[in-house]
Amino acid sequence: MLVLSCKYHYFNLKLISILKRFSYVCIMLDTAYPVVLLIIVVNVLFSMKGFNDYTFLNKYKFQVGKIKGDGKIRMLTSGFLHVDWMHLGFNMYALYVFGDFVVSILGIFNFLIIYFGSLIAGSLYTLQYHKKEPYYSAVGASGAVSGIVYTSILVFPNMQLLLFFAIPIPGYVFGVGYLLYSIYGMKKQVGNVGHAAHLGGAMGGFILTLILKPELFSTNTVFVILLAIPIILLLFFGDKLKSI
Repeated sequence: MLVLSCKYHYFNLKLISILKRFSYVCIMLDTAYPVVLLIIVVNVLFSMKGFNDYTFLNKYKFQVGKIKGDGKIRMLTSGFLHVDWMHLGFNMYALYVFGDFVVSILGIFNFLIIYFGSLIAGSLYTLQYHKKEPYYSAVGASGAVSGIVYTSILVFPNMQLLLFFAIPIPGYVFGVGYLLYSIYGMKKQVGNVGHAAHLGGAMGGFILTLILKPELFSTNTVFVILLAIPIILLLFFGDKLKSI
């Protein structure tokens, strides 16, 4: 009887935990802008298909050799695929948090330009950096999301972000640190992470934001220069990283 009671109590706790998570997700979805929600839903559906169908994943993932052939569409489709739920969840949460901010400041049309422009920029930079590696492959919305994150930081550089979910730091510090770590990770191949896509996406977000909102050159001059330095160095000396 005691065993049954314990199992019943454990089941209740698990059910409450699941319901709390579901409730939190529902609140997130209810408060998200429709365009952000739509992109999240498409990412989830595409990724779930890829989780269960390797042929589908292999057909649409980023792969240098295939893209150099007739698979240019992979530069776009790979941005809607993910390797697992953690990869997907992290990217979609970042998109939810920063995407809503970008839509509220720049509007839907500009948000879409930055999102898809950063996605393609991430793919182009990855293709350039790994051009001699025909079997290099990758998936994920990280390039697009990096562009959205960088746009947020550029528009509001003093925004407070939590490093490791605990340490508050200004957005511009995070932005510079993020780029420097990605450069290091790209050089050292740290983890199973597409650092080149992160960098390309961040560069895309940076450039597109300044094109769409040129007044930032005068209102946030110091921060524009600060965030531009690692990007400029990367554009001119990025190819030399592999030989260092």
